[in-house]
Amino acid sequence: MKTAHSLWFEGPCRVGFRETPVPAPAAGEIQMQALCSAVSHGTELLVYRGQVAPDLPLDVGLTTMEGSFRFPIKYGYASVGEVREVGPAVTGVRPGDRVFVHHPHQSAYVVAASRAVTLPPGLPPTQGVFLASLETAFNAILDSRLHVGETIAIFGQGVVGLLLTQLARKAGADVIMAVDHLEQRRALAQQLGADVVLAPSEDVPQLMRAHTGGRGPDVVVEASGAPAALALAIRAVADQATVVVVSWYGTKPVTLPLGEEFHRGRLMLKSSQVSRLDPSLQPRWTLDRRLQTVLRWLPQVVLDPLISHRYPFAEAARAYAQIDQHPEEVVQVVFEYDSNRT
Repeated sequence: MKTAHSLWFEGPCRVGFRETPVPAPAAGEIQMQALCSAVSHGTELLVYRGQVAPDLPLDVGLTTMEGSFRFPIKYGYASVGEVREVGPAVTGVRPGDRVFVHHPHQSAYVVAASRAVTLPPGLPPTQGVFLASLETAFNAILDSRLHVGETIAIFGQGVVGLLLTQLARKAGADVIMAVDHLEQRRALAQQLGADVVLAPSEDVPQLMRAHTGGRGPDVVVEASGAPAALALAIRAVADQATVVVVSWYGTKPVTLPLGEEFHRGRLMLKSSQVSRLDPSLQPRWTLDRRLQTVLRWLPQVVLDPLISHRYPFAEAARAYAQIDQHPEEVVQVVFEYDSNRT
């Protein structure tokens, strides 16, 4: 039996590699050789820093993860690889296919064939790793109930925020506002379609109202991971509007101003989490319909400028340190694997 290298968070801000057996695929399974994987700079960085409640169960939909938030933990969910071998009774996937899998960072692995998503023909693997983030952004657009001609403000222009900026235009937004504390990301947001770009400050609500005739945005999506941004969003949004929270704050305390704009404005504060759909959209929308829609859109959105750094998998510890200590330098970090070795 061959082995692979898997990445584990051994403790707060400590990354290590372990040898992991890679068996032959059983019935209904496929054996994968990883080509690249993407780091989630939001959720995954909370895990890396130890900012997740230790007793929080692992996501039941991500069965490829191992360990617990008490550490050690094998975590991650954006891997693209090549199918090397298929087990008995596998249909629809063949050796040589390039597929996306919700799997932690690991050089080779075996998964159920049903968990592999075949990527559009000709799509580079480094673009395929954005499938999970694009699905998260698309789900937030569905949750926002954005209407044609409305104004949307997106707090946070990391990967999910920059994808939201692109999808909002496709969904019919008339004016797109983007807020981020990093100049590089504000420039990217403008390049990708934002009409107004702002740095976070106490003046943001006033500035947003000035751009909307005193009304404020019809929809705000908070995707920065910063609790202070959510407080600004509540103060900025129009009366009876919706604030969609994509961020997962982990154990970071969140203090919100609920005594003024929120209460009198009859605002809706809505959580958006990619494992579930807005109940009001069902049964017309299913998880499979959402996935198929995102797969069609994957080649249509601009992705390459979002990749700021590519690291060999062996240098993962250095990559996490850079993301953690110098966020102003990075947007999307991608690990690249040597396909000739495990």
